[in-house]
Amino acid sequence: MDPLRKKEVAATPEEQVRQWFISLLLSAGVPRHRMMSEVEMKYGGKSLRADLVIYGKDGGVLAIAECKKAEVQISGKTAAQALLYYSVLGAEWIFLTNGKSTYAYKKEGGSFKAVQHFPEWKEMEGQ
Repeated sequence: MDPLRKKEVAATPEEQVRQWFISLLLSAGVPRHRMMSEVEMKYGGKSLRADLVIYGKDGGVLAIAECKKAEVQISGKTAAQALLYYSVLGAEWIFLTNGKSTYAYKKEGGSFKAVQHFPEWKEMEGQ
């Protein structure tokens, strides 16, 4: 059961990682109502879907998460995919995960900088 979509979803390897990451975000204090799975967007006439989007208090996109199945290494290609979503949605944070390795990046100035710890909700919100 996907707690965000409030329905049963196929337990594909990537979906299992997404559900694990949702539980990690919940344990970091991210309110369930601030997260959304499978967010659709258009880019140059092409339909895209972000695995997970986290919204801030103002309703704007705060973070984008790209989830890959455990067998897929997090690579530059994964980062490029997340940055494509960022170019459409904007965000202060980007997360990349395969359930084994998780990387967090915070926007500072005009670029994203690696964060060496997993942030709590208050840090994500800038409190």
